[in-house]
Amino acid sequence: MSGGAQLSVTDLRRATRHPVDLPVIGEHRRLGDIMLNIANVSTTGFLVVQAPDLGRGERVTVRLPQIGRIEAFLVWTDGARAGFQFERIIRQDDFTKMIRQLQPNARLRGKG
Repeated sequence: MSGGAQLSVTDLRRATRHPVDLPVIGEHRRLGDIMLNIANVSTTGFLVVQAPDLGRGERVTVRLPQIGRIEAFLVWTDGARAGFQFERIIRQDDFTKMIRQLQPNARLRGKG
């Protein structure tokens, strides 16, 4: 069974990324709890800075505001940064609620 939402690169790039500063605890099968600092998020995935030493395809489960627990897998890594794709696409209305909570400044949400 293949994992992930199976999105093309074009689909992934269409998802608007929102800058955030969100420390979360990721649950990893082998390493247990790991600290992740999410720097941007979209409906399809997220970018972490100061990434732990993980290999491509490894999975973590994170808990996001308004979304709850969601699994993601590592798509790419570049030094201290790493990109994760969600196992499923987040519904737009749930995503909007999360962004409003994380970015109270309307300018950051692209609304002003």
